[in-house]
Amino acid sequence: MNKGYFGEFGGQYVPEGLLPYLNNIEQKYNELKDSDSFKSRLKSLLKEYVGRPSPLYFAKNLSKNIGCKIYLKREDLNHTGAHKINNTLGQALLAKSMNKKEIIAETGAGQHGVATATAAALLGMKCKIFMGKVDTIKQKLNVQRISLLGAEVITVERGSGILKDAVDEALGYLIENPEVFYLLGSVVGPHPYPTIVRNFQKIIGEEAKMQIIEQEGRLPDYLIACVGGGSNAMGLFYDFINEENVKLIAVEPAGKGLEPGNHAATLTLGSPGIIHGFKCYLLQDNEGNPADIHSIASGLDYPGVGPEPSMLKDSNRLILGSVTDVQAINAFNYLSRIEGIIPALETSHAIAFILEHSSMFNKDDIIIVNLSGRGDKDVETVLQSNS
Repeated sequence: MNKGYFGEFGGQYVPEGLLPYLNNIEQKYNELKDSDSFKSRLKSLLKEYVGRPSPLYFAKNLSKNIGCKIYLKREDLNHTGAHKINNTLGQALLAKSMNKKEIIAETGAGQHGVATATAAALLGMKCKIFMGKVDTIKQKLNVQRISLLGAEVITVERGSGILKDAVDEALGYLIENPEVFYLLGSVVGPHPYPTIVRNFQKIIGEEAKMQIIEQEGRLPDYLIACVGGGSNAMGLFYDFINEENVKLIAVEPAGKGLEPGNHAATLTLGSPGIIHGFKCYLLQDNEGNPADIHSIASGLDYPGVGPEPSMLKDSNRLILGSVTDVQAINAFNYLSRIEGIIPALETSHAIAFILEHSSMFNKDDIIIVNLSGRGDKDVETVLQSNS
């Protein structure tokens, strides 16, 4: 792999003035990643502060109804309620080691914003969170949590007021203020971010592999994760990529339907393009600009996807699926009532895929779903949809 590339995807398509910043992060990360003191500090925080390892829970009722064995990797039980904290603590420690005083981040569903604000509070750093106006309304609870943690929420009104626009604004702020540290939330962006984020998230799959062997004596037949940018998917998938008998299912948002502007099924319907400093599969218009998109799940409402998931699509390593807003809401309600677990709307897409495609699974199959976040933030949205 060339530096910063996964096949043809990735790279650093950024203004020349940002290259020193990115190169500095890469150099410092490469120094720290194998440092015993850094690894020890992060390991301690993940155990004592986050609560890792997260359980691998056998969903008995769901399994009985579907007709196979389904396990849920309970990232929703992490401190702050999602997988995002794995990455924010790692990057915040990196920022601290670089003597950075202020962290900035983008957020869609608000979970990365909460996790970033949490890490900043823990390490005594200033924090600004950029969030699209639409998402600040849909995710009001997380906006309040971010503020309680001492961070400033910057409401982005440009464009459609969603995650893409929050990233645009955060990158603009970084260009004007290169002394800050941009704590990117997914396996997207210019090199070295996709690699750094994946490496901080791959603990999900490493744990899941050990846990499923302990509980079942073998590897699973399927891994299933929702995909927006791709951090929770790559977190689960990475340690299994070379396990050829384990099928990787990436579930995207079909939104209101697979017509242009109504969905964010990027791997399914996108084509190679450039967004936010990297090359990936992208939903784009005839001029190559990011297209209008939609998903009821704010964390999946992004027209691009990480370069590594893009490469895995091209190498036929992924099975692609897409789930509509209505199907995701139905899965949200279903898992809540049958297992007593309220999942995030993002995660609900992965559950919905199982419900919609139950006939593809055999009774002896073992499935692991990455339950990437809890659904507190989405209760109001779902209740409005149910009424």
